[in-house]
Amino acid sequence: MSGPDPAAAELTACRACPRLAAFLEATRARHPAYFCRPVPAFGDPAPRLLIVGLAPGLHGANRTGRPFTGDYAGELLYRTLYEFGYASAPASSAADDGLRLIGCRISNAVKCVPPANKPDNGEIRRCNAWLRAELAGLPADAALLALGQIAHRAVLMALDARAAAHPFAHGACHPVGGRRLYDSYHCSRYNTQTRRLTPDMFRAVFTRIRQEECTCPSSPSSSPAI
Repeated sequence: MSGPDPAAAELTACRACPRLAAFLEATRARHPAYFCRPVPAFGDPAPRLLIVGLAPGLHGANRTGRPFTGDYAGELLYRTLYEFGYASAPASSAADDGLRLIGCRISNAVKCVPPANKPDNGEIRRCNAWLRAELAGLPADAALLALGQIAHRAVLMALDARAAAHPFAHGACHPVGGRRLYDSYHCSRYNTQTRRLTPDMFRAVFTRIRQEECTCPSSPSSSPAI
């Protein structure tokens, strides 16, 4: 079942990053109907899987108020979640479309849309307290899936783990703090259109997660993508 983020009201009031707060205000002036606030996590409050993306998309989650909803990046994600039984429908178009996540929750490393989709290091660090609290509230056996290198590093930061000990690589699985952290290239338009991430590659990651196995081989050589 899906449920609200217990800290949603506090999160959406956050203005800790001046650059992001100013960008939200400017975007709200141009698009008064947009959500234009920090975007809370969405999905099952006690998930078996937490998916962590980069940040809300300007015309996606920042518009709708739900992670990966209303933009291209969410198309492959929600279709795959539906295929693997994590979602009640194969597409997420609006926050009130009735879609539910089942045993799954989606969040972001940075909760506010950043200019040019690029948060700076200080913003990632400040926002990490929210992710740390989300991870602390997960069931003990919940797995983690990082979409892209920035999300991967944010999860490691929230778990007080060394990034050098767990290099990002698509398809990798890392035992970290008693949890399994899986990596995938981000399901962005760029990555899918350039075939850096194909639907079959994405499905393979979810197949491994569903099997709940973590052999953690040496990470393959690959160039990280965000």
